Amino acid sequence: MSDIKKVAIIGLGIGRSHITEGYLPHADRYEVTVLCDLNEERLNAVGDEFGIEKRVKDFSEVLAMPDIDIIDICTPPGSHFQLIMQALSAGKHVVCEKPLVGSLADVDAVIAAEKTAKGRLMPIFQYRYGDGIQKAKRIIASGIAGKPYVATSETHWVRGADYYAVPWRGKWETELGGVLMTHSIHLHDMLTYLMGPIAGLFGRVATRVNDIEVEDCASASLLMENGALATISATLGSQEQISRLRLAFENVLIESNHEPYSPGQDPWKIVPANDEIGAKIDALLANWSPIPNRFNTQMRLFHEALVSGGPLPVTTADARQALELVTAFYESSETHTEVRFPVGPEAKKYKSWRPA
Repeated sequence: MSDIKKVAIIGLGIGRSHITEGYLPHADRYEVTVLCDLNEERLNAVGDEFGIEKRVKDFSEVLAMPDIDIIDICTPPGSHFQLIMQALSAGKHVVCEKPLVGSLADVDAVIAAEKTAKGRLMPIFQYRYGDGIQKAKRIIASGIAGKPYVATSETHWVRGADYYAVPWRGKWETELGGVLMTHSIHLHDMLTYLMGPIAGLFGRVATRVNDIEVEDCASASLLMENGALATISATLGSQEQISRLRLAFENVLIESNHEPYSPGQDPWKIVPANDEIGAKIDALLANWSPIPNRFNTQMRLFHEALVSGGPLPVTTADARQALELVTAFYESSETHTEVRFPVGPEAKKYKSWRPA
């Protein structure tokens, strides 16, 4: 492709992975020309590693650069809302790491701004991409799986004192939440990506593993719009790390791999109810083309959408759905009641779930 988009990366923690996994594999589509980070040592280290000459510490300098097409926001969560709104106002396309923002009120404001903006906004949900999850998506979408029965989602990771020694982590003001916002949000997005929207949630959160402000354990019972039942559990105190989805349908059992940071890749377990269903699945997947994992495929699809004007691979509506779940989780845990969906301005936690 000749339409190469010039990219500025803001924040070089996870931002470095965006370069290595997302942009470098697509050198015919993207050129990372600007790096921005408050940490000068990290700024220079990443700049030297990838030969990127333009390095700034002031975000306003990036906004004023006329040759930048895409601003990729990889900063701590508490800064996302302001940076997104400024980048859209400057006419740039925007990529933003999860969590997109810190409340449903903020995401609704972003959606409103996006409607009149010149640029387009893509939230990051890279775990949707890989052969395992995309095969599961195709089987479910084809109708072969049949009626959905139950699902489980387990994000069992470990995070300790070293992780929370980073000053912005573990605090409501800067991280915006705990395991629900920063860790299990990926697998929960995968759950709704495959099982559809949520109708109701009863959840509990607790801080049991670390001496931090935000939660590091959570569990919930969900009713999906299609009638299926689902359970969620998440912790940062598991000595063996796994991310696992297990979905039971009328005609097939689907279970993800257990890789904590790449659950979308193969192998996934696909267990058909009988030989006839198995033959249908084999035929459906017979000419499968491999799908690169994580940022690689999401960034390729983003470029295709920008060039064609077609639908984005991940949208602000997807980000809102993820934050709807988080909002319901916090409200249900506090009120000890089920929260029904959709969650709108009438919800107690719509404007903020952070303690006063």
